[in-house]
Amino acid sequence: MVIAVLVAIAVFSVLMYANKGVLSILPYFEKPNPYENSIILFYGDNCDHCTKVDNFIRDNAMENKVAFVRLNISDNENLNLLSDKAQTCGLDIKLIGVPFLWDGKTCILGDVAVINFFKVQIAAKK
Repeated sequence: MVIAVLVAIAVFSVLMYANKGVLSILPYFEKPNPYENSIILFYGDNCDHCTKVDNFIRDNAMENKVAFVRLNISDNENLNLLSDKAQTCGLDIKLIGVPFLWDGKTCILGDVAVINFFKVQIAAKK
């Protein structure tokens, strides 16, 4: 046990020296974000506004036209990601609902705004 701790300290020390400090090795300990460069549509169960967006997506075959990921906020990890994106936009997380779309730069809230986002995406591809 003592040997394992000493080896760990030695490896950590070498990494710190080789990488010029602790901050440069911290990314190795972070959980990677699989949605980092994705358009994310957050939705919830029993959400009428989400159903409107879902119907628009289905009726217009949006999944074949725009690459995006759907995340249900009933999963706490997805809810935490939604909160992170809302905070990035300077929004009060207590006032955020779904549907909520993150396009990689901005937050888009509500069924009308999300549907308009997809309409713009369709028009841009024509």
